[in-house]
Order: sequence, then structure tokens, then C-alpha cells
Amino acid sequence: MAAAEVKAIDHVETSSTPRYEPYGWHHWPDHPWLSYQFRRALGETQEGGGSVSESFLAASRMIPGDLDSWHEEWFRIAQANLQRGDAEEQAGHIRTAMNCWLRAADMFRSAEFWLDPDDPRRLPTFDLCERATHKFLEYCTPRGEVVEVPYEGKSLFAYFIRAPFDVPKQPVLIAFGGLDSFKDELWYMVGRGALQRGISVLLVDGPGQGGTLRRHGLPTRYDYEVPVGACIDWLAERSDVDMDRIAVSGSSLGGYYAARAGAMEKRLAAAISHGAQWNIHERWKERDDSHGLAGHMKWVFGGKSMAEATEKAVNFKLEGVLDKMTCPYLIVHGGHDVLGVQAAQTVYDYAVKAGVNVTFKLVEADTTGAEHCQHDNPTLGQELMLDWLADLFGIDQRTLLRDKLMKPTA
Repeated sequence: MAAAEVKAIDHVETSSTPRYEPYGWHHWPDHPWLSYQFRRALGETQEGGGSVSESFLAASRMIPGDLDSWHEEWFRIAQANLQRGDAEEQAGHIRTAMNCWLRAADMFRSAEFWLDPDDPRRLPTFDLCERATHKFLEYCTPRGEVVEVPYEGKSLFAYFIRAPFDVPKQPVLIAFGGLDSFKDELWYMVGRGALQRGISVLLVDGPGQGGTLRRHGLPTRYDYEVPVGACIDWLAERSDVDMDRIAVSGSSLGGYYAARAGAMEKRLAAAISHGAQWNIHERWKERDDSHGLAGHMKWVFGGKSMAEATEKAVNFKLEGVLDKMTCPYLIVHGGHDVLGVQAAQTVYDYAVKAGVNVTFKLVEADTTGAEHCQHDNPTLGQELMLDWLADLFGIDQRTLLRDKLMKPTA
């Protein structure tokens, strides 16, 4: 990152008044990282992850800056949605139940976010997030699958969901989150948009993510082509996958994972960085344990301090890696990303110089979606990424929707 770049998240506030910024709604200006996470939850309501009114209700009950009240208020509304979903299922109101479970899953994700890794509330809250997602997947058409991908003697927790079209062998997007996002949130970030366009999804908790971190204790790794390769091996055992059309996407830190895998794993037909990363060690080297996301960074990288986590990130860089990429590559990045833009520009310029077939979509504020990973407008992010991928894979969306939509089965 260029030293002169000023990141919005580091801006010193002169007013505590909630307001709209180019990157979206800024709820608690005195608490920028909490405001960022609220903006994220608020944006995902449009993909079914909660509701606008419930999100503001939760926020209105919180003590600004108090992480326990953040957990308690999100948990309260998430639990109410989960319980209502279960009750509506018993009443036979399945669509209502699915809506409730989808809201609950993302609200439990928010409730879990700021808890310490060893907080006794963390894993039970994560379990409830997964429970809500699992209930939702049971009634998808076709039914979503809760799977574990074999990985170095353990497993990667994942969801495989086929697109709802009568196409025997479908293309697949393997999707990863980043530093703090995991498979359940990926529905709102990429999953739904892929399925709508005839692309099946494998939503994965890779090393350093979700259940794979929480249950197996597996930290992240720089050579993400290894877990991506394990996912491709798993897909190869299925009869309903078009192995010539496998793509990978990664959001935020996952933008590095996807680029690295796209360069090193030659079975991939495309790679998408949903938020580009150039050199994690360089980005982090001035940070200390007071940083807003220091707890996540240390946990994900297996470091006891920010200094140790930063040293573990020394190989997380794309210089000398992107040169090896032979598949088409897409970068989607917010023009007012609170973490900055320079890294994305560096990735793009380097890819161009290396002869990569690269496309760069910088989303400016006049269309919204200018936040990090389009958290303020995730639907737009999905449209940019998945239309690009559908075009690359030769999917005629008009014909697909008209002629090949599956009929629901009992």
C-alpha cells in the first residue's frame, strides 16, 4: 500500500452524528470498526440476512462501543427469528420459516463477531448460525448439502448447493471468505447470485475460517491452492459438475486466496478477487495489538501478538505469483473502500504487465457499492462478479430462465 494513502477507517472524526458517507451508512462515527460491521449487517438485509428495521432496533438497544451489548442485542433478535422459523415450519409455513432462518443465520454471525476466540459464548453462537443455515438449506430446491471436504487428515466445513436448473453438469464457483467472513455469510455475498445464473456453489470454510478454525484449530496458510485443490478433488468425485468450468472467488483477505489459487491451481477456469490484496505483511507491519481487528488477525494467523501474526504473513504476497496466472481474472473493488484502494490498483497494474487476462471493476459511490467488498450493497457486488463469470462460462441467462428452471419437488 502506498504510504500516502489515507484509509477512511483511520479518519479522525469531528462529529459523532450518524450520517451517510460515500462508503455507506456510518452509524457510530466515534466507533468506526463497529460502524463498519453494522454497515455490513445492514447491507446484507437486502439479500435476506436480517431486516432493516430489526437491524436498527438492535443498534438502538446497544451501548455504543460496548461489545457485550453488541453480542446481546444481535443474539436476542437472531434467537427470535430462529424460534419463529421453527414454529412456522411446524405450521407448514415453509417459505416464512426459510426467511426467518436466513435472517437468523446472519444475525448470529453478527452476534459472534466481536467475541474473543476463547469466549464460552463464541462456539455456541457459531453453532446456532450454522443450525439456521442448515434448516434453510433443507428446503432449497434442490436441497443444499452440508459437507466436509477431506483436507490433510481433517476436513473443510462447506455447503454445496446446485443451481435450480435442469442442467445435468453445472459449472461451480468455489467461494471463500476472508479474515472474518465464513461460509454462512457467503450466501449474501456471492452464493445467491451464482445460483440465480446457473452456477452451483461450494461455500467453504478454509484454513483460518469458520468451522475449520473454530473446531479444528487450523490457522490460515499462504499457499491457498492446497485447500482449493482439495475442493476441486472433492468436486471431481461428483457426476453433476462440469470440471472444465470451475472458478474460485475470495472476499477481502480471500481476494489474496483467490488470486494465489488462480495462479497456482491450473484446473481453475477463472478467479475472482472480491476486494484485492497485494502484500499482507506490508499492509500490517505498522499495526499493533490496539488495531480494531487485531483479535481476528492473531486468531486467524495463529499468532500470540500482532507482531507474530505479521511475521506469519510474510509470504502472503502476489509479487512473483500473479505472473503464473493463465485463467481469466476479475478484480471487484470499492472506490471508497474503508481499507483503501491502492492495493487493488497495484494488483491490477502488475497483472496487466504480466500478461494476465484481467478485468478491474472499481465501484464508485454514485452507484453505491463503494464500500469494502460492497458491504453497503452486496447485491451489486454479486451482479458485477457473477454476470462476468456467467458470460465467461457461456451461460445464456435468458434461455436458462425460460426453458430450464427446475420444478419444486415435494
